[in-house]
Amino acid sequence: MSTASVRDRAKERAGAVTVLLTIVGYGAVGGVFLVPQFQALFPTLTKGTVDLLAHGIAAVNTVTVVTLSLGWYWIRNGEVKKHAAAMTTSFVLILLFLGMYLPKVAGGGTKEFVLDSSYAWVPLWDWVYPAYLVMLAIHIILSVVSVPVVLYAIVLGLTHTEEELRNETPHRRVGRIAASAWILSLALGVVTYLLLNHLYDSTFAAAEAAAVLLPALPV
Repeated sequence: MSTASVRDRAKERAGAVTVLLTIVGYGAVGGVFLVPQFQALFPTLTKGTVDLLAHGIAAVNTVTVVTLSLGWYWIRNGEVKKHAAAMTTSFVLILLFLGMYLPKVAGGGTKEFVLDSSYAWVPLWDWVYPAYLVMLAIHIILSVVSVPVVLYAIVLGLTHTEEELRNETPHRRVGRIAASAWILSLALGVVTYLLLNHLYDSTFAAAEAAAVLLPALPV
């Protein structure tokens, strides 16, 4: 089957393709938390490797915030090709994120925030931990609910011409919602990563315990 044929079929069934990709995405992430057989597909990781993956994920998410912001800026200035390149790059970066996130959770474990710090200048105010939880909750919720919107915008963008996107699809409206949720989710993820991994202390729960206790999603 030719590439053009695949693109035409995806174009005709953009909604169905979005649903399929969403199910695959939810299934992969849900599997590393809830399905022991799926978790077993990943190697057991040391805490050092988990920390390294966390740093890599934060770096990827930071770059993605930049590429998404550039894509938004370029489309507002009518630079369609630059916008398309930025958004395609952002999607590739999210796939890279998943390539690190899934093994980190399945084979590594999770960290829990501790209101203590190795740095004397870091405040230990009582509201810091609740604020961390609120940001983490918003990050997780946006990460979950934005998946189909982001995927729909991407599928439309990859299968339609510029003229079709402007006149025949809701790409502009959907893309605006997707980019807003995506940027905010990633930015909050980076902030909570800094709090959990650098500014404050934490405890570590190995993957075996995580599979039983089902703690909050890690950043």
